[in-house]
Amino acid sequence: MSEPEASGPETTTPAPPDPWKGLRGVMAGALVLEAITVLLALPVVADIAGGITWVSGTYLVVLALVMIAGAGLQRRSWAIPFNLGLQVPVLIGGVFHLSITVIGVVFLVAWAFILLLRSDVKRRLEEGTLPSQRARGGS
Repeated sequence: MSEPEASGPETTTPAPPDPWKGLRGVMAGALVLEAITVLLALPVVADIAGGITWVSGTYLVVLALVMIAGAGLQRRSWAIPFNLGLQVPVLIGGVFHLSITVIGVVFLVAWAFILLLRSDVKRRLEEGTLPSQRARGGS
């Protein structure tokens, strides 16, 4: 059998990268990193705060599991409020040890930066100044 001959170079161009897909990846990655950090706080609570109780251990593990599950839900319209809402229980976790509150404050700053990036992407998308938009418009 012979293969069909190509009639020339392909005329289809690849779709430009989706900037929102990259931002969703950043948000999912931030949630996973926060979950890992919360789980790494378990030995701190165990050694310094007088030991892990059923309440503190369950609270921290369930919080980390919710964060990991939430990382897969970043396509939803309610993902950003969900991500920001998860910072409240992390801050409340300071009841068990101050280090949990410190984790919450650090990641609250990280989420503020992610929201700043989101507003920049949104502004540049509306202006048409994203690199993928310039490459497409210039061809």
